[in-house]
Amino acid sequence: MQVEKQNLYTKVIELLNQARQNVAQTINNTMATAYFEIGRMIVEEEQQGKEKAEYGKRVLKELSEKLVVEFGKGFSETNLRQIRNFYLLYSIQQTVSAEFKNEEIAGTAPRKSINQQTLSAQFKLTWSHYLKLMRITDVNERNFYEIEAIKNNWSLRELQRQYDSALYTRLALSKK
Repeated sequence: MQVEKQNLYTKVIELLNQARQNVAQTINNTMATAYFEIGRMIVEEEQQGKEKAEYGKRVLKELSEKLVVEFGKGFSETNLRQIRNFYLLYSIQQTVSAEFKNEEIAGTAPRKSINQQTLSAQFKLTWSHYLKLMRITDVNERNFYEIEAIKNNWSLRELQRQYDSALYTRLALSKK
């Protein structure tokens, strides 16, 4: 009888841990998607239907002032600039990483364009991961680290460690 109780206890713990992990993943996806959408709205407001934004507009400054009052310092002008950059990078980046996420993670065929239903599925990492990834200028290298972070469930610290150890460069050199 004691063995059965231990088995039940183990199963309940596994279920609760999985539920916590699912909640955290949902929060991460939702926040990254929200930041992507905020970035889109900022770009659209700045450009107002034009090819390029007119410089000198105070969109970020004014938006930041209002959001900081409502939500706190997380919406500084610098953070809004990063959110806008996130949108610009990931709206253009329909590359290997986006296809990988659909094929390998979601088990679906590559998508042709981003839409609301698949947008949240695009972002599998935390906002902090994306802040780190956005600093990598080489698109192939950024895609590599993004895919590896998703596939191997890397924490931000592990992503930084792998980046600092030049994993991408070492693997690229070993293939030559």
